[in-house]
Amino acid sequence: MTRKEQKEERRKAILMTALTLFVERGYYDTRIADIAAAVPMSTGLMFHYFESKEELLLELVKMGAASTKSAECPEGVPADIFLSGFLKQLFSFAKEQPWVFNMFVLMSRARRNGMPEEARKVALSVDSIASTAELIRKGQGTGAFHEGDAELMSRCFWASVQGIMEEMSMNKDMPAPDADWIVAMLR
Repeated sequence: MTRKEQKEERRKAILMTALTLFVERGYYDTRIADIAAAVPMSTGLMFHYFESKEELLLELVKMGAASTKSAECPEGVPADIFLSGFLKQLFSFAKEQPWVFNMFVLMSRARRNGMPEEARKVALSVDSIASTAELIRKGQGTGAFHEGDAELMSRCFWASVQGIMEEMSMNKDMPAPDADWIVAMLR
């Protein structure tokens, strides 16, 4: 492994360790020294990778924002079938890559007042509500989803997904729910 590859591996280890600690202990209750000890490395060496805890948080939130792409429903695919398939893939991927559960938790927390403002702005820039509301409207037009305020329905859909992801981040043995259960609240 080259020196550059080693440095990148260490950087990833710092990020994943920080993500876990920020979720388990909370951002403000996690010290840089805690992250360094858990990696393990010296606190001084850690500052060669990230200048501050705020920079570490911002990098994690940017990663979360980049990986939260609005999935577009392909033409001709019913909205309910698409959402069910999307959730099945999300839950499956998260089970294979448990950091995804923690990223959901962190992104939710980063949106709250009192978090470092730059990270908060990045977290708030992620908007799955509008694209999902449009998809719900499409499903309402075909009769796949019941009538109602599509934006509110989208918020409830994502609140359910968020809650599931948070539960699964705390309980690693929890099986993923059937995606159709969540989509059923829209039908």
